[in-house]
Amino acid sequence: MERLRGMSLRRAFFLLAFCGLLTALALAALLWMGCRTAASRYPLGGVSIGSDGIITPLPQPTPEQLRLLLVLDVTGLLGWILFPVMGLAVSGALFYRWKLKEPSDLLLEGTRRIQAHDLDFTLPAVSGDELGQICAAFESMRRELLKTNRELWRQAEERRRLNAAFAHDLRNPVTVLKGSIKLLRQGPPDPQALDRLESYTARIEAYVEAMSSIQRLEQMPVRTAAVPLAVLRSELEETARLLAPALEASVRRPGEGTAEIDHGIFLTVAENLIGNGARFAKQRLEITLTLEESVLSLSVADDGPGFPDQLLKGGPRPFERLEKHTEHFGMGLYTSGLLCRKHGGSLCLKNSPSGGAVAAAAFQTNYKS
Repeated sequence: MERLRGMSLRRAFFLLAFCGLLTALALAALLWMGCRTAASRYPLGGVSIGSDGIITPLPQPTPEQLRLLLVLDVTGLLGWILFPVMGLAVSGALFYRWKLKEPSDLLLEGTRRIQAHDLDFTLPAVSGDELGQICAAFESMRRELLKTNRELWRQAEERRRLNAAFAHDLRNPVTVLKGSIKLLRQGPPDPQALDRLESYTARIEAYVEAMSSIQRLEQMPVRTAAVPLAVLRSELEETARLLAPALEASVRRPGEGTAEIDHGIFLTVAENLIGNGARFAKQRLEITLTLEESVLSLSVADDGPGFPDQLLKGGPRPFERLEKHTEHFGMGLYTSGLLCRKHGGSLCLKNSPSGGAVAAAAFQTNYKS
């Protein structure tokens, strides 16, 4: 049975048809021989001519025996017709049951569930034949559809959070602008009101630019190329020297190798993580680059106060500041997570047991968008 499941449809059909016909012919031959044996028990009539030329009449069959002999002859002849037909019919039924029924039912059920927008199921591997390959391709399509739907849902949820944060952070500047305009209309020009108008207008402009940059990042394609780890290490050292000149920064790159990544995305994430760590570090910044199988990991650890619990629980959010009274909109960690996901990886934030924050970015090195 297992060998039959692994056969192609054509081979399985011809094998079952051949076995069915062979069995049918054997049964027809047995029936024919049985009918001949039964007929030999009854007299057939006629004469017998001996060696001496004497003609002896043979017993004549009775009318009942003649009818029985006719039935035996017809039965033997019909066996050569009916048994092959029945053999082919049984072979077809077995072929449908063993080779067609299960994959056909699975494909129909899978199609029905997809039409009902239900992708939370699995299509098992049934055989190695053509229908089994179709089932495997169907399952692969289902997984891709599920992955795409989840990504669309995540993007829609992320966009909802982004719009909510954007609206929340614009509320205060707009309120200040309205109040300043009202004061200007009520009295003589106030230099402080004009300064506030200019300051908050620039702030709103920065908000709008931040929103535009996120949309550009979401539409950015991923173009991978082979980059040696030695080159990445030198770039990390240069970035740390520029963004954290007053800190003791170290870059570790265990082993040698080449990573197939989008160089620009990697550098953008590295600059965000190093810049974020430099703002909170006291004296030391540790940068680690590793390549294991198909994942390139970049870890930035500092000796600062660590990430707040709200950030660790909810993840980085747009327009969420880690420091008070700062012009940063909290976009560095958010855009880093977005870019990591575009590259097939993720961003993990945690606090070190010895103190300080650790931001670890992972990139799938053979990822194609």
